[in-house]
Amino acid sequence: MAVAWRRWRGTAVNFSPSGNLSLVRPELVVNCVFHIAQINVGRIRAPLDDPMMAGFMARLDELNSLADKSPGFVWRLQTAEGNATYFRPFEDERILLNLSVWETIDALRNYVYRTPHADLLKQRHDWFEQFPGAYLALWWVPAGHVPSIDEAKKRLAHLEKYGPTQFAFTFKTVLALDAEFQKTIDWASLRAQAGG
Repeated sequence: MAVAWRRWRGTAVNFSPSGNLSLVRPELVVNCVFHIAQINVGRIRAPLDDPMMAGFMARLDELNSLADKSPGFVWRLQTAEGNATYFRPFEDERILLNLSVWETIDALRNYVYRTPHADLLKQRHDWFEQFPGAYLALWWVPAGHVPSIDEAKKRLAHLEKYGPTQFAFTFKTVLALDAEFQKTIDWASLRAQAGG
């Protein structure tokens, strides 16, 4: 089987002919650079084409472009249209998700709270209902790992059930990387495919 190596934000990643990633082997975790992945979800107050959502939709491309150009940005889930509003992986069709990878927690925190994205957060209740459970989860990933939607949903559900752990945590409870814990994760089973 032929294998192609490609560079992904400066990190060598092994792609199989099917396009799947061959992810970091557990024995390499101790010498691996780790990034931070995040999922956040929200339940929109109305369909995206409803006038109530116009303010959110008007800013979406701008904020996604800002993320793409931000220091420390690595990857985000998106369609050819440049956003993730098409994906509806939850039973409730009004739940939107955002899934991305950043070089550091500080880079992600800077984008979320110290750029025009922060203005959107202040207005989020105009477009999103108060979410009843965990709506944000962070976790460590080996550089080059692209989290799938299913992986992200599992991380969010784990946070909801158990609170902050090495498996998933929040900005308020950032947990330092535990290399021994990371070695227990079967990264190959978490192969990311476009769209999860």
